[in-house]
Parts: sequence; C-alpha cells; structure tokens
Amino acid sequence: MKFPKTYTLKEISQIIQSEYVGEEDFLVTGMNEIHVVETGDIVFVDHPKYYDKALTSKASTILINKKVDCPRGKALLVSDDPFRDFNKLTNHFRPFEYSNNSIAQSAKIGEGTLIQPNAFVGNNVTIGKDCLIHSNVAIYDNCIIGNNVTIHAGTVLGGDAFYYKNRPEGFDKLISGGRVVIADNVDIGALCTIDKGVTGDTTIGEGSKLDNQVHVGHDTVIGKKCLIASQTGIAGCVIIEDEVTLWGQVGTNSGITIGKKAVIMGQTGVTKSVEGGKSYFGTPIEESREKLKQLAYVKKIPDLIKKIEK
Repeated sequence: MKFPKTYTLKEISQIIQSEYVGEEDFLVTGMNEIHVVETGDIVFVDHPKYYDKALTSKASTILINKKVDCPRGKALLVSDDPFRDFNKLTNHFRPFEYSNNSIAQSAKIGEGTLIQPNAFVGNNVTIGKDCLIHSNVAIYDNCIIGNNVTIHAGTVLGGDAFYYKNRPEGFDKLISGGRVVIADNVDIGALCTIDKGVTGDTTIGEGSKLDNQVHVGHDTVIGKKCLIASQTGIAGCVIIEDEVTLWGQVGTNSGITIGKKAVIMGQTGVTKSVEGGKSYFGTPIEESREKLKQLAYVKKIPDLIKKIEK
C-alpha cells in the first residue's frame, strides 16, 4: 500500500506513538508485508526468528519490537507490539468508509457496463467497459475490474484476509488495507469469494475463468488464461502462473507456486510448489501418473498377502 504522500520517519512515529532509530526526516512512502515489500515501505516483524529476513528485505523502515543494530540506509520504528501498530497505520491511511448508496458516488463505471439490482459497488471502485455484474454481487472498496468482465450472483470481491494473531484473550485480526484487481475478459461464477490483499493486491489475470463457489485467499496472484473449477480453495499468498487448470475441490497451502500450464486433478491437496507443464493428483501431491501407479500397486497388496500366506 502506497501512502497518498511521502511522510517522514518522525511523522509515522507520531501516528503510532513509537520510538524511532534513524534521521527524523528519513522518507517513508508506504507499508507492505514481507513478500511484496518495496524500497520506501514499512514492514513489521515481532518474532526474533524473522528479524534477519525483515532487516535484510527491500523495506526501508522496519517496525520491530526490539532495539537492534539498524542496517545502513534503513530506519527502525521500535514498538512493544508491531502487529497492533501495523494495524494502526492501516486504519490511519485506509480507514473504513461507510457508503449509503448501492453504487458509491466515488465509483467509476465504464461505458456499456450493466449492474443488476441489489448489487453493491463500494467506494473508489473502478469497473471497466462492457462488464456484467449480476444481482447480489458485493464489490468492496478500492477494487479494480477491467473490461468485459462477468461476475455472477452472490460473489464477494474484497473481503478481509483470514489472518490472525493468537493472543491470550483471543484472536486478533490483521486489518486488511489492500485491493482486489481483476484483469480484462475474466469470468467469475456464482458465490465466489475473493479476499483483498493485506496491504497489496489479490490479482486475477486476463482471460481467466472461475467456476461457482471458488475461494481465493489474500494476496494470491492468478495468471492469464487459468481455469479454476467449482469448490476449489486457494490459500493466501499463492502464485498461480499462466494457463494453469485446477479441477474441482482442489485445495492449496499458502505461499506456494503452481507453474505455468500445470494441471491439478480434482480433490488434490497442493501441499507444496509444483513445476509447470505437468499433471498432478493426490494428497500429498505427486505427478498424476506416479500417483495412479501407486494406487494400482496398493490394490495388489491383498493378493500378495495371500501368496505369502500360502
């Protein structure tokens, strides 16, 4: 997430009431999670296991819960609770905006786009030309939709990320300030849910097609011309490259990559990253030919036992 203007380290520290290490006029341009962080961004870290990863990332400012040696060219914001203060920054720069219209006045709707009754289009949404948005679709704030996109009834774009910190008093939500970005010529079926990024974008590439009841987690990037069948659940921070096919009831772990032109057969659990250009099946996932061979061998076990007993 980029800020509307450039801030100084001192100004950011005043928003969250934290100490800082670095020049007070050190420039800060945005905030992001570690996997999408860029120069000028703030990243937060609250566990020693990940200190080095955060300190050596592209982030210019590290929101951290311990005073450590500050890398050259960077700055620190020292907080007793970086998770809480990251949420404060999200609420400050992208607060919830109430809308009392079905189509917010700040929404931009392209020529030829049709929006059926009872659909909701939130603040600062952009929808391109020649789209069809069916009834009871909810498009939350800041989503961007390209040209010639069809979204069927009951689908929700821009729900919060499923991201929580376990505290003694209960689960504490990491507030989502990102967006959903849908490219041109995408079709989205009925009752799909596509969560926005925590600070970045959840993206569906040009020409991709989603069946009914598909879930796409936060910050996931789906490439061009992908086919995703019904009841598939894609976790957060997944990269699905171009022309991938996911058949029905596929589920994925978070943070994995599915390579270009891979085919994932139905009811497969994608537990790890897989190369493109191959077909996969089963849980844990393996190349489909190998997995089907294994299943055939398993069927032979009773006969082998009978032979041994003789």
